[in-house]
Amino acid sequence: QVQVVESGGGLVQPGGSLRLSCVASGIGYIFNIYNMGWYRQAPGMQRELVADIDVGGSASYEDSVKGRFTISRDNAKKTVYLEMRNLKPEDTADYFCNTMSKQFAWGPGTQVTVSS
Repeated sequence: QVQVVESGGGLVQPGGSLRLSCVASGIGYIFNIYNMGWYRQAPGMQRELVADIDVGGSASYEDSVKGRFTISRDNAKKTVYLEMRNLKPEDTADYFCNTMSKQFAWGPGTQVTVSS
């Protein structure tokens, strides 16, 4: 059973930055075959995809985070990162990672709160 654990969230002021990490375990050496995504879920809202990265390293972003978020991956470490800059209150949410087809069990997520 593949498991993912997200970390790096916290409380940050508007305009601040955070770097989220997602580490996969129980996956052996084949992490690099998965297209990966970062998702977020704000209170009372549905979970949404905000950034994804394919096996070749090409990334795409939801419009509201373009130019502020950067997704990257380290296949040797079985880790996906989300660098978030110029954070806004509307970025407040629990952040999760998974494959683009949501094949893994959902991890616990990491909470991001943007507030002054």
